[in-house]
Amino acid sequence: MSERLSATPAGVALAPLAEIADGKARNFVLQMRAGRFHGFVVRRGDGVVGYVDRCPHAGVPLAQTLDDYLTPAGDLIACSWHGALFTLDDGLCVGGPCLGQRLGAWPVAVVDGVVTTA
Repeated sequence: MSERLSATPAGVALAPLAEIADGKARNFVLQMRAGRFHGFVVRRGDGVVGYVDRCPHAGVPLAQTLDDYLTPAGDLIACSWHGALFTLDDGLCVGGPCLGQRLGAWPVAVVDGVVTTA
């Protein structure tokens, strides 16, 4: 079994920004020699923010359904297992069992129209 990683190297092209709808999230799994990384990216206009796909409360991936990371209003990130809610800008838990904790940041950027690890 492959180890689950919490970081990726910079410069890995993930997807064209146009493939992620504005205000939506997309899951990414990267297989590397040392193991597998699970993360997700939220598009906000022409920018993106990324997080490690791991709830600080239970250590499980946040979404039970592929790419379903946001609340219906799209204003918060939600853990579908235990109902924790996190801010989009900094991953701070503002509701649920891990109040005050944060999601692990995954540095990403848009480079020439492509979402890339930073």
